[in-house]
Amino acid sequence: MNLAALKEIRRTLHQIPELGFQEVKTGAFLLDKIKEMQTDSVEIKTWRTGILVRVTGKKPEKTIGFRADIDGLPIAEETGFSFASVHQGKMHACGHDFHMTIALGALKQLIENPIDDHVLFIFQPAEEGPGGALPLLRSSEFLEWKPNCLFALHIAPELPVGTVSSRPGLLFANTSELFLDFKGVGGHAAYPHLTKDMTVAASNFVIQLQQIVARGIDPLESAVVTIGKMESGVVQNAIAETARLEGTIRTLHAATIAVIKQKIAMMAKGFEISHDCSIAIDYGSNYYQVYNQEKYVNLFQDALRDSSITYKEASPAMTGEDFGYMLKEIPGFMFWLGVDSPHGLHSAQLKPDEAALETGVQAVTRTIRHLS
Repeated sequence: MNLAALKEIRRTLHQIPELGFQEVKTGAFLLDKIKEMQTDSVEIKTWRTGILVRVTGKKPEKTIGFRADIDGLPIAEETGFSFASVHQGKMHACGHDFHMTIALGALKQLIENPIDDHVLFIFQPAEEGPGGALPLLRSSEFLEWKPNCLFALHIAPELPVGTVSSRPGLLFANTSELFLDFKGVGGHAAYPHLTKDMTVAASNFVIQLQQIVARGIDPLESAVVTIGKMESGVVQNAIAETARLEGTIRTLHAATIAVIKQKIAMMAKGFEISHDCSIAIDYGSNYYQVYNQEKYVNLFQDALRDSSITYKEASPAMTGEDFGYMLKEIPGFMFWLGVDSPHGLHSAQLKPDEAALETGVQAVTRTIRHLS
């Protein structure tokens, strides 16, 4: 599959981003492309909105897996592309259109030139939320074809095209969503003494929350607690009865996230007393760390020798990825693929260089062959 064909696929996928477990058009498009390539050696299973494709090996002793995530984000696109999202308020702002296209390109190569072992391509829904990896792992469809090892990639806007990056050990952080709902007593702005102001309570909570990492966590145990969204009130001259905070927790060690959650719960109890209100906490989706096995990172580097691809050692990142749940149970690794975009992940203006599609297909195909 040449670059022109890869671009055409990517641009079609880019126009139809869908949120987690809603990837109906995306799944239909992927199935059409897969069936165009299908031969007697290719088997297909569906799970919810996801797809599993197994290429039968010539003399199979094991199964090698590659995962591509397929969902988009609730972000209004601002790229100006002629092929921009046609789904209002949704965008492939994390590069999953790239991931799917690369998987299709590698799948075609493996169908045309099969290896001895089975190869399983996993088109996984809901990576951005509420989390598709963990329920997929437990599904009968996946368990029947469960790979012996697997890997995945993620685009890296800050890296140049032609460069990939990974590392043994921790690559991505443990993450948890954080939602706090405050309930007090609303009323007229002229009579604050008759109310329990949740704008004030939530504002103070945001400030105090920052002390958990600064004063409650070992400085050597990296952690982040961020509130990215705050809502309260309905009009300028009324005191807010309710408020909502939405944020994220990220840590480099699994145990640290439990400590932070405990401290948030304790803080909430204190605020319920001091502000005479109730606070409900919801941790939403939780993602386990992406931890690469050294053996497979070394094999990945070996697979790229004598190629045009440059390997660079990565640093741990506070990004989250539910692929971590897969690596917790199945040995393997994840790597970054350079796409040289001036705008970063989850940006409404993300513009990855499509030349990286060929690099991605080459890296994935070489790695699969080397793992066999």
